[in-house]
Order: sequence, then structure tokens, then C-alpha cells
Amino acid sequence: MRSEDFKQIKYEKEENGILTVTLNWPERKNALSPLGLLELIYAVEHAEKDSDVKVMILTGCEEAGAFSSGGYFSHEMLKEIPEEYRKEINLRDMASKKLCLKYWDFSKPIIAAINGLAVGGGFTFPVICADLVYMAEEAWWALFFVKRAVMPDFATTVLLPLFIGINKAKELFYFGDRMTAHDAERLGLVNKVLPKDELMPFVREQAFKLIPPKGPSLSIKLMKKTI
Repeated sequence: MRSEDFKQIKYEKEENGILTVTLNWPERKNALSPLGLLELIYAVEHAEKDSDVKVMILTGCEEAGAFSSGGYFSHEMLKEIPEEYRKEINLRDMASKKLCLKYWDFSKPIIAAINGLAVGGGFTFPVICADLVYMAEEAWWALFFVKRAVMPDFATTVLLPLFIGINKAKELFYFGDRMTAHDAERLGLVNKVLPKDELMPFVREQAFKLIPPKGPSLSIKLMKKTI
């Protein structure tokens, strides 16, 4: 799939080495559908092969008023996907294992800019798959998996206890309470909370620091493999 054919994400590459991947399904508050997840896989594959890409920024389109509302599935929507791409979608991969592995293996830094609500996989995806996470102070998040009687995705039942401790992870999973951006910062799940109008300028500033000559690509690549 070519980047210009993406339907639910935007793939915008700049000459300075920054690639911005924007979740772009405002009608569903940037939900993560099987098609959207497939496009995210293609995006990271394209970026890995492109030597001009030095750093990736993940964010949500402003029109949605959200980073991502989490997972979404519809049989009708699945029928609309061209057969050549539909056959690549594994509906049994509810944990998004393939996407996780692709993003973990990506050799370049990923910065997530959570610019609005982030629910379920809409929060676990950036927290688990990005290297640095920054969040707008107006944004909120929740692990609503329990309210939908489904298991958490993106390996969070394994990794979140390592990040914040097993008891706190259980509390978040068992109750699915709505949390603030500052809650995420206190738990160490995001690096910094900023006013919304300062978020993207700050994230871009951080991205520039990771681009040669300021950021040595080989050193960062090796650190990603060992951390």
C-alpha cells in the first residue's frame, strides 16, 4: 500500500527528516480500525526503508478533538476494504502483535504527541510503541477494556506492571477509570504535559534534537535496541 493511498492516517514527510503520522478518522475520533492498524504497519515499514526519515511523530488530527478513541470494528467497513489489503488483516490478532513488533523493531525514534482523549488502544498504542510521549494537559485517558469485557491490547498486561508496578496496573485495568494527563505524568507513562497550543511546537523541537548532527542516528538506533 502506498502512503498516498492511506484512508485513516496521514503520512507527511519533510525535507528536514521529520515524518509526521497523523491518525485521521475524525468521524470516529481517530478510532483504530483493522484498516487503520494495517496502514500504521505500512507507515512504519515505509519509514524504516526511507533513509531520509530520521524521526517519526505520532499524533491525532485536530478535527477529531482526540488522539484516538481506541479500537473499532465493523463488518460493513471490512467489506469496503479492497481484497488485496483485506487478506492482510488478521482478525484473530486482537492484541495487535504484528503492529507492536513492527514498531518495536523500528530503528528510528518515535515521539507521540497525545493531543486529545486517548481511550483503550488509543492510549496503550503510543505508550507502548513510542520512545517518548508528550501529552496536552487538556487531554484525558482511560483503559476502558474492562467496560467492554475485552482484554487489553499492545502487550500492556505484561508491560504496564513493569512500568508502574503490578498493583497500580491492576487498579487501572480492573476499574477503567478516567484519568488526567497529569495522572499519566505522575505514573511515568508520559514524559511531559504541556498546554495544547504548546504541544506540537515542543514535540517538533524535541524531534529536531534527534536529527543529525544534533542527534547521532547510529547511537540512538543502538540504544533503542538495548533499552
